[in-house]
Amino acid sequence: MSLLAIDNLCAAYDGSEVLHHIDLRVDQGDFVAVIGANTAGKSTLLRAISGLVPRTSGQIVFAGENLLSLPAHQIPYRGISHVPEGRHVFPAMSVEENLWLGGYHRRHDMADLQRSLESVFTQFPRLGERRRQLAGTLSGGEQQMVAIGRALMGKPRLLLLDEPSHGLAPKIVQELHDALVAIHRSGVTTLLVEQNTQLALSVAQRALVLQNGEVVLSGPASELLNDARIREAYLGI
Repeated sequence: MSLLAIDNLCAAYDGSEVLHHIDLRVDQGDFVAVIGANTAGKSTLLRAISGLVPRTSGQIVFAGENLLSLPAHQIPYRGISHVPEGRHVFPAMSVEENLWLGGYHRRHDMADLQRSLESVFTQFPRLGERRRQLAGTLSGGEQQMVAIGRALMGKPRLLLLDEPSHGLAPKIVQELHDALVAIHRSGVTTLLVEQNTQLALSVAQRALVLQNGEVVLSGPASELLNDARIREAYLGI
């Protein structure tokens, strides 16, 4: 059984349907990327999983439980962490305070939460160096590290990443690439939405292409990376 099973999902904003009959399977240990142009519905897909947009039909089943019956604030308790587009760190709070908030639902086990914090600092040493610094004073790349680290503090079974490379310098994008590979290798099942097609297809195992809210293509990431249609439409080759 898939860890995440989405069937015939439709979702809408203000009565206007954005996702049309989406089917998706993510197995334990998978790294799946979703690519497509702006307004394709990529971010809406992640927000639908997290319960942040109205789902008008279909099913989202995670670890055997239908998420449609849950309010959004209960989703992290099930083992899903969402890194939103735009980072959304708390600027007036320190790096460490931002990270602790990501593990709030695990506060009953402070010893394990402390181990997660040290693991984040191992993954992102720069955050350890800046643990007392206000998050709002960090660079864009460092804020993205905080956002990802905050999600990892939830000890997720499934990590949702929404456009993590947006606005980052090429050198930082390479660091992000390495971090995403390391996080997946540590055992975190990952669903990545990313407009940087080269990045997405180089880190993922499988990928699907969204266009106007519909899945128009899917397959192994390595095959899509070499697909002439993908190279022309999204890589400019």
